[in-house]
Amino acid sequence: MRKLFISLLFFSIVFSSAVVGQITEDTNFSIYYSSPRKYTIADIQVTGIRYLDKTVLVQLSGLSVGQVIEVPGEGITNAIKKLWEQGLFSDVKVTASKVDGNNIWLEIYLQERPRLSDVNFYGISKSEQDDITEKVLLLKGSQITDNQVNNAERTIKNIFLAKGFLNTEVNIVQRDDTTQNNSVILDIQVDKKEKVKVNDVTIHGNEAIKDKVLERSMKKTNARELKNFFRTKKFLEEEYQKDKINLVDKYNEKGYRDAMIVKDSLYQVEVGKKNKPRVNVELWVDEGDKYYFGDIKWVGNTVYPSEYLSSYLGIEGGDVFNQSILEKRLFDNDEGLNNLYLDKGYLFFDLQPIEVNVENDTINYEMRIREGQQATIDKVLISGNTKTHEHVARREIRTYPGDLFSKSQIIRSVRELSQLGHFDPEAINPDVRPHPEDGTVDIEYQLQEKANDQIELSGGWGAGMFVGSVGLKFANFSARNILNKEAWRPLPTGDGQTLSLRYQLSGKYYRTISLSFIEPWFGGKKPNSFSVSLSHSKINYSANKYYQSYNPYYGGYGGGYGGYPYYGGYGGGYGYPYSSYGGYGGYGGYGSYGGYGGYPQYQYNYGSEDNDSGNDQIWETTALAMGYGYRLSFPDDYFTVYHEMSFEHYRLQNMGSYFYFLADENGKVNGTFNNVSIKTTFGRNSVDNPLYSRRGSQFSLTLKATPPFSLFSGKDYSSEDITNEEKYKWIEYHKWLFKGQVYNPLSRNENLVLRTAVEMGFLGYYDPYRPSPFEGFIVGGSGMSGYNIYGTDYVALRGYKDFSLSPQSGSKMYSKFTMEMRYPVTLKPSATIYALAFLEGGNANMSFQNYNPFKLHRSAGVGVRIFLPMFGLMGIDWGYGFDQVPGAPDASGSQFHFVIGQQF
Repeated sequence: MRKLFISLLFFSIVFSSAVVGQITEDTNFSIYYSSPRKYTIADIQVTGIRYLDKTVLVQLSGLSVGQVIEVPGEGITNAIKKLWEQGLFSDVKVTASKVDGNNIWLEIYLQERPRLSDVNFYGISKSEQDDITEKVLLLKGSQITDNQVNNAERTIKNIFLAKGFLNTEVNIVQRDDTTQNNSVILDIQVDKKEKVKVNDVTIHGNEAIKDKVLERSMKKTNARELKNFFRTKKFLEEEYQKDKINLVDKYNEKGYRDAMIVKDSLYQVEVGKKNKPRVNVELWVDEGDKYYFGDIKWVGNTVYPSEYLSSYLGIEGGDVFNQSILEKRLFDNDEGLNNLYLDKGYLFFDLQPIEVNVENDTINYEMRIREGQQATIDKVLISGNTKTHEHVARREIRTYPGDLFSKSQIIRSVRELSQLGHFDPEAINPDVRPHPEDGTVDIEYQLQEKANDQIELSGGWGAGMFVGSVGLKFANFSARNILNKEAWRPLPTGDGQTLSLRYQLSGKYYRTISLSFIEPWFGGKKPNSFSVSLSHSKINYSANKYYQSYNPYYGGYGGGYGGYPYYGGYGGGYGYPYSSYGGYGGYGGYGSYGGYGGYPQYQYNYGSEDNDSGNDQIWETTALAMGYGYRLSFPDDYFTVYHEMSFEHYRLQNMGSYFYFLADENGKVNGTFNNVSIKTTFGRNSVDNPLYSRRGSQFSLTLKATPPFSLFSGKDYSSEDITNEEKYKWIEYHKWLFKGQVYNPLSRNENLVLRTAVEMGFLGYYDPYRPSPFEGFIVGGSGMSGYNIYGTDYVALRGYKDFSLSPQSGSKMYSKFTMEMRYPVTLKPSATIYALAFLEGGNANMSFQNYNPFKLHRSAGVGVRIFLPMFGLMGIDWGYGFDQVPGAPDASGSQFHFVIGQQF
């Protein structure tokens, strides 16, 4: 009896704590541990939980009503194990609440793990906290398990390890939240320690390639040496793994295709007086043998002969083996041999380069080609054009149903859609959908509209006057829907036409109004553009009490120009920049006296109350122009021709300060002057993206000329009896302009771009005694005149003050050279922003005789460009001019320039 009592007591203790739990006192049954008995489960109850589903928990336990189990036995034990394995509970008990014959009622008691109520970070910044929260996903209200805490600690260390903090320590403390039941607060203490940099990189086993070549191949893992001053020296595990691949790739480029890193070692050291932690990197390489290309045979090719394919590939037997060069010349998107077939419709083309044998150090290849059938374009779809009418986009597409598939035509179509300006260039996606079963392909051009209408509303007060501007540019106008009331939202749009309106007012000092319209597809069948523009401007210099002359840096030419053909030499040097007159210059060659110099740096002209009085200085311009352009097919269809006929009427009153060489005996210029000209521009534009160009070029050669009135007027313009008004009533000239720019990507992702540009201009004459007083070049500064003045080209040259390199009336010749590095900040449709750094040089001259291509005003600087669809292109540049300007010591040096609506 004593033994039986002890056995029952022992059974009760073990069963309640580890297997079944406890038996309530009001139950009238006995369970013997030494003699298990089979029972049928009559019911299962789950208690102690608040958030979890009871039915699911019963299923997880593996127990079910009606199941026959042995008590005590493995059924109960396995149920407890399964519930513990979920990691969701801090306590698990199974209790037999009732036994009736062979039936048993079970109760599963579960204590849920605490839930997270809050997380506190210590030792890190707000941005670092956000980064951790995003990756660790410690959600408030979720259960906290040991695995979650360990994973959080490991993830946090890895986050900072990727940033170069190799010794980061993380301590996570759980404490009860006294304000909520069964809830905890996590206090995460992070000690990043000091960022670890690379101290030294040592490579063992390399004989064929020098250390410095291999070290340079490792882009991000660089030793702490002077030669790596501009390279990162942080140790980043992810970058280190990439650099090991880069090192092996460098061997592959040199023909060592079997090269491998057999071992590497990382260990920390303390460097310097402060014992800063550094890491040493050691690599052991096995170079293997150097290999060469052998015979390359082509199999399966019928479209192109083997000789042509070998020539295109550009690899000959005996060349050093280079796997990357082989793959690039076969499969590169731009230059790969596969493009030959893709441009001929062979969309299902396949090429497999097979190493047929390796003889000693020579690798022989067999290029196995499966040309397949040519694919015909079935459907050409356009999507995403919510505002622009489909025909505007479709007329730019070069792929047509029924044509053979052509990759180059798809690329060209994307480029033409980008040039429209109505769609985000970065988001244009040609979705190619091949159908091998019937040899066809569908192409869907997926577009994303972007706002490109622009509005200008500006006003300001300066120099004693108010300046205000209102400008509207509708870049997707629809003239044919003007009478359609439903199309006015707020204006009819969708046909790709451009309508521009602008009005600028500065009190009684200056006002201008302009209107222009451009139809890019005149007639709707060909890309022949038609444009018309009309403008009127009036400047009353006397209405501004503090009028500053256009060329504030020269006191004027001391003697002006003599009568030698085309403006003979200087009559006598520069006048002082702060004097009232440049002084007399003596004789100027064959001509008359050099005359007076220009006005001083600041010339104060107090205007009369009546700003249109006969004593005021007024320059009034009315201009009308009509243009017609079309695309050429030879030499290729990137070439265009544009013709324009224009008429400009100038009225000058008392304008001796600007056209001083035309002044009468009283130093004034009065009269009307007319400019009737024809302009022709030959251009070629293959730039891929008008907002942020990565590749391509843009060139233009422009000739603008007037009729040679002097050749059939019968007048002797060298006579002193002829007046300036009579001489220049119908001005004449021929004007030549050349502009060119090339874009080249310098980085693999093509974001870093080099822009090189050149500009040249020349203004010539028919009669040496009748040169044009208009159409000159004003060089220097931002290139923005601030006013819509016809008859002058403003040329930017950063690092120098505006208009500082040319006389007031303009130079007759200029040249400019630019190198510019660009990198984008963002290329989103809402804003295109990129930074730039530039080197620039240029100069202005009066004739070929004094032109020196090596005498340039040089500058360098940095800047930023911002394109907002609503406001257009804006930018600011800081430039430093290295060369002094004669007579203007402050014209160079440090200069800031603000631009809007134009490129430099």
